[in-house]
Amino acid sequence: MSALPTFAGHPAALALTQRHQMRWWEPLPWLLALAYYFAFPNHLGFGTELLVMVLFAISLDLALGYAGIVTLGHAAFFGAGAYTVGMLANHGIWSEPISALVAAAAVAAVVGFLSGLVLLRTTGLTFLMLTLCTMLMLEEAANLGHDWTGGFDGLTGITIPPLFGIFEFNPLFPRTQYLYILAVLFVCFVFVRTLVYSPFGQSLTGIRENTLRMHAVGAPVRERLVICYTISAAIAGIAGGLWAQANAYVNLSVLGLDRAATVLIILVLGGYGRIYGAFVGAVAYMVLAHFLSKLYPTAWQLGLGLMLVAIALFAQGGILGVGDVLMSRFRSKRAPP
Repeated sequence: MSALPTFAGHPAALALTQRHQMRWWEPLPWLLALAYYFAFPNHLGFGTELLVMVLFAISLDLALGYAGIVTLGHAAFFGAGAYTVGMLANHGIWSEPISALVAAAAVAAVVGFLSGLVLLRTTGLTFLMLTLCTMLMLEEAANLGHDWTGGFDGLTGITIPPLFGIFEFNPLFPRTQYLYILAVLFVCFVFVRTLVYSPFGQSLTGIRENTLRMHAVGAPVRERLVICYTISAAIAGIAGGLWAQANAYVNLSVLGLDRAATVLIILVLGGYGRIYGAFVGAVAYMVLAHFLSKLYPTAWQLGLGLMLVAIALFAQGGILGVGDVLMSRFRSKRAPP
């Protein structure tokens, strides 16, 4: 009697079993982030902004890069989280930082779930415009709700109590904020990394690549898209809550088109659909914007625009895609004939 065939050594099987294993270089971003804390103690404000944008970009990458949900209104969830933290603290309801972040995530998740139930019935340009309209409606609601949101002036002087009753939040010297945001970013990153390499995450990739085939095999496509959209919104809400806690104020900019476009540009630069693209894109965008604004304050966005055009035309996989091409060429040259 012949033995049953085994596929344990098949390349596809090996790829599936090893897809979640950590690579040797994955600790490097975290080590560099810790090194930044000690090497640049006078620039931790820039560092906190960078970490918040990384987390915001990761939330968008979960929806756009893995599920193929193209949205222009992701700042709606960022702003929902920021205003949740700001209003709770400013009106004396609740200000403990960690539980306030949980509240920000819950509010943003509810907004994402309710909007996703309606908007994800549409596709293409219709969905794109509806996400933008959702964000603009929330921005106008924040502008009109002056008694709670501060209206156009926003909420200033938000007081956040010391973390664990020991580590004080100081907007001028954000040492506590930097390490606090880094820790929250790490926890969220581990969660997203586990999710995208899970069967659920692989089904999202299948939906992105071929929705009709996923329908044909019986996958609950719309339900999984709504779940993904909700999780993405919750993480964006955490990023917004961190931004409010680090800066001690909230204004309408957290719900603006500029913020939504910025995070989209970051993903295009770094490479979407690759969880580390958020890290690379955020560093590239913010460092370049920082230096260009110093060199040419009146037209610094021109340099960013030219780089974005070059990436879109010649490196559709972003900066990480360029790195992959260079590595593959290097390996092909070193490979024996």
